[in-house]
Amino acid sequence: MNTILVTGGAGYIGSHTCRQLNEAGFKLVLVDSLYTGHRWAVPKNAKFIEGDAGDIALMSQLMRDNAVSAVIHFAGYTVVPESVANPLKYYANNTCASRNLIAACTDSGVKNILFSSTAAVYGVSETTMVDETSPTNPINPYGESKLMVEKILADVAKTGAINYVALRYFNVAGAQPDGSLGQATPEATHLIKVACEAACGKRDHVDIYGTDFDTADGTGIRDYIHVVDLANAHVAALDYLLKGGKSEIMNCGYGQGSSVREVLNMVMDVSGKKFKCVEKPRRAGDPPALIANSDKIQRVLGWKPQYNNLRTICETAYNWETHGKV
Repeated sequence: MNTILVTGGAGYIGSHTCRQLNEAGFKLVLVDSLYTGHRWAVPKNAKFIEGDAGDIALMSQLMRDNAVSAVIHFAGYTVVPESVANPLKYYANNTCASRNLIAACTDSGVKNILFSSTAAVYGVSETTMVDETSPTNPINPYGESKLMVEKILADVAKTGAINYVALRYFNVAGAQPDGSLGQATPEATHLIKVACEAACGKRDHVDIYGTDFDTADGTGIRDYIHVVDLANAHVAALDYLLKGGKSEIMNCGYGQGSSVREVLNMVMDVSGKKFKCVEKPRRAGDPPALIANSDKIQRVLGWKPQYNNLRTICETAYNWETHGKV
């Protein structure tokens, strides 16, 4: 039975992935600062340590003491506007701490690393659909901090010390279909989460940033991926690494997009609630549309999404917002 060390395992995506890993029979050692994570989201049979993923001594000790086979690194800050306002915070936590974690892996002889990256590495793409060979040109410190880690991983992998998979997430949303686990991030900025909060009366409105894009309804189009499908992608990527797979970068999305207005209308439809929408100017650097070409992950990992439907994503998110631990 392989033991997996998971950083940020009490957070939104981390907790969903840990549930899948637990069900797949892996032993789990979770490290989380609980900055945005929640202790209740950790599987009961996992070993939990409240700590910093960038603490080399702690992480090296945990890897050695638990005979860790692989590390899955979720821990990081993810709020784009905050990264612009406080870039040093993001470079310290997302880049420097990740560098330290990679060093702990090499010090402890842990070869397999699975890294949470982001579609923000692409910046403002000249094409609507991007694949892993598309140019990377982040427009904010969040995307830049993640791209830096990809480069560190690539350079260390060239030495033979590690193998890694970096998964570039598109817009993650939704919750467990049974309502037992979902997004409880404080002051979340993701559109579907925000819209569900508005439908529940937890917010008095939703902002629409930009209504003059060159799209069918004038609002931006994004590729929304259900968190359970993303969790399953991590399990498949881990299995790939443990079987000796070579280092890869892969997009995690569905290859289809929904506009901001389509998302808001869908949340109103599934909730049966109307809420106020406030039109605002575009945010600097927002592309009209950004959609994942996900051919590679399906080909290399055999990943097959099960929840690639906007209604399903919104229904599970709204169900969590009304009945979950939020």
